[in-house]
Amino acid sequence: MSEYNPININTSAVGAIIVAAGKGSRMGFGFNKVFADLCGKPVLDHTISAFAESGLVGTLVLVISPEYEGKAANICLPYKEKLNIILAFGGAERQDSVYNGLKALPKNVDVVLIHDGARPFVDRRIIEDSIYKAMAHGAACAGIPAKDTIKIVDDENTVISTPERRFLWQAQTPQSFKKDIIINAYIYAAESGIRETDDAGVAEKAGFKVVMFEGSYRNIKLTSPEDFRMAEYFLASAKD
Repeated sequence: MSEYNPININTSAVGAIIVAAGKGSRMGFGFNKVFADLCGKPVLDHTISAFAESGLVGTLVLVISPEYEGKAANICLPYKEKLNIILAFGGAERQDSVYNGLKALPKNVDVVLIHDGARPFVDRRIIEDSIYKAMAHGAACAGIPAKDTIKIVDDENTVISTPERRFLWQAQTPQSFKKDIIINAYIYAAESGIRETDDAGVAEKAGFKVVMFEGSYRNIKLTSPEDFRMAEYFLASAKD
């Protein structure tokens, strides 16, 4: 259960950006993995459903490649009564796609959650915590404490150092922000030539503090065939 009271959330002021414009080449499907079947429906359908069924988000911007516009629109149809859904097109890299999504948000959105389309196991508790953490701190990132010892190596794979594990987290999504903070961070990144692999990194480089909060070990990103098998197991076990 979340530590917060959902009555304090103005859902009309909460937006989510689902980033689904990648190629997914590592999966070997020959098409974007978010449109792959996962127990009877596309991965992206599972992801959108989590936000729609949460009842905590008013607007969803779905960022896709233009060639998948028709498929994406069909997936979104059942959720249009629960969400204001906006389609936006991706850019050359993930950072460009997120920026396009940010620019598509309506003016009334104050808090935005940015989420990977290939993370179908985000749940209501994580979404709720994302919103409250952004409201309280301005910038927040879901993640999980590292279980393994992490080694930092050089170009020849020689260990340089072993950071203390209690300070290490594996970042997930959603990553959530007050809208003005993340838009200003992206403007700064564009003007400064900064390229980062996640939105929290963009905010950090722009000088904003980002708070980590616990996501879930089930909130995996589907990037390999092994991940798909794990996803199928999660869905099968949920029915038992």
